Amino acid sequence: MKSITAYIHFPWCLQKCPYCDFVSFSKAREAIEHRLYADAVLAELARRAPALAHRRLESVFFGGGTPSLWEPEQLGRVLDGIVAAAGEVAPHLEITVECNPSSLDEDRARGLLQAGVNRLSVGVQGLDEERLRFLGRLHAPEGGLSAVRAAIQAGLPRVSGDLIYGVASGDTARPREQDPGEAAREARTLARTGVGHVSAYSLTIEPGTRFGELSRRGRLPLAAEDGVADAFLSIEAVLEEEGFTHYEVSNYARKGEEARHNLGYWTGVDYVGLGCAAVGTVSDAEGSALRYRNLPNPDRYMAAARAGTPTADSEEPLDAETRLRERIMLGLRLRAGLDLEAAAAELGIPAWSEPRRRAADRLARDGRLEIHGGRLTIPARSWLLADGIAASLF
Repeated sequence: MKSITAYIHFPWCLQKCPYCDFVSFSKAREAIEHRLYADAVLAELARRAPALAHRRLESVFFGGGTPSLWEPEQLGRVLDGIVAAAGEVAPHLEITVECNPSSLDEDRARGLLQAGVNRLSVGVQGLDEERLRFLGRLHAPEGGLSAVRAAIQAGLPRVSGDLIYGVASGDTARPREQDPGEAAREARTLARTGVGHVSAYSLTIEPGTRFGELSRRGRLPLAAEDGVADAFLSIEAVLEEEGFTHYEVSNYARKGEEARHNLGYWTGVDYVGLGCAAVGTVSDAEGSALRYRNLPNPDRYMAAARAGTPTADSEEPLDAETRLRERIMLGLRLRAGLDLEAAAAELGIPAWSEPRRRAADRLARDGRLEIHGGRLTIPARSWLLADGIAASLF
């Protein structure tokens, strides 16, 4: 039975971070319509159930926004509905909820566990007071660590922590850049809380965000590229010392703790998206797929779902070559790389065009790509160039 995953978007947070380009809206916890939103997602699920009916459900991921704000009872209703709609459920179904430290304590973690959640991803982001304020985070350094410990003490089987590096705070004239040693110390401290997984992302400035606008005006302090690369290497070295495997450009795991949901994205598994602004991609038997994006306004989304009308704001057909390019872009982020020939065969198209073969051979000669039969991998020393290398193979 073909695999599928499910993503549920919760569009509210207590305060939108200035670097965040996801669809999210600031709202007090008590003002959120917890049950009405769950009702809307379940109504959408009823329309999308055929996509799940003959598939093996591998993972469920609640993202946002801040889904740890959602009352566990209502989140659990949605989770139960998704599991019931699946044709088959993987024996070790991974069920993840993203959490901000400001909305996670031991009681909330225990409530999510009782609702069926077995993995929490905690947005620690940093352990420096000034950088946390710069990033718009509501918690203090100890608050991030306390949230991680609360999740572990509540009995969650799997806990992950996020870090952001490559941050320069202060003013543009004299920015205070994060020292690579500081980045390494933060990674070590997080690793020693007992988490099984760490995601470490460099700060990315996106258009349409507050940081994007400040950058456009020349008013945002930015870290130098060399410093960002040094922080990446320092984090990698420390986490490998602590027993983590660097299995994807931005992700590290102890044995068996890899994020199965994200592995689904990186390896081309279909996913159903539910909720305001959620994106889903569901394939057919011919190698093509349909990608849809739900309405980005929560009120419009809930009204459409309750009325039984389509919740999609847009739909985009994806042909087999487009899907193969996405497999290349995402698969080459993995240490294991991508079996290009197997992926192409699954999609029913040739793996190698003449331009792609020439580009691969050139990258291999330059030491930026390794070719083992049909499998392509990027050497660890070139991981920071992964996106550009992958784009060369389009």
